[in-house]
Amino acid sequence: MPEIWTQTVKGQHLRGRRTRNTMPEIALRSAVHGLGLRFRLHQAVVPQCTPDFILPRYRLAVFVDGCFWHGCPAHSPTQFRGPNAERWERKLATNRERDRRNDQAIDKAGWQVVRVWECEVRADAAAAADRVLAAACSGRAGG
Repeated sequence: MPEIWTQTVKGQHLRGRRTRNTMPEIALRSAVHGLGLRFRLHQAVVPQCTPDFILPRYRLAVFVDGCFWHGCPAHSPTQFRGPNAERWERKLATNRERDRRNDQAIDKAGWQVVRVWECEVRADAAAAADRVLAAACSGRAGG
């Protein structure tokens, strides 16, 4: 039997959130492009795993992880309250487990993974882009 979400006023802002082309993704892509790196958007590297963008030349998969949805140590809630608390805890735990599984599958396929927190991009997109560049330059596939 499927669980029922209880709608709350506090959770209304989460309805209809973008999953692709978020502001942090766009800011990071712009900064990465400014460094001269070229990428492809939303292409699956392994089955059921679509990074936010890839740099095929460097075999590099880049994810911009939302602080709430992926469990940022600085910004994700550590405890949930309300009628959906248990469900939110399971949802975020499932997201983190999927991230680990995807990282392993991408690595096994011979690609490198860079995960950047949404808050990192918002604070300094250029520094986040430098992390991507550093990964590309030190990557296994050359560059």
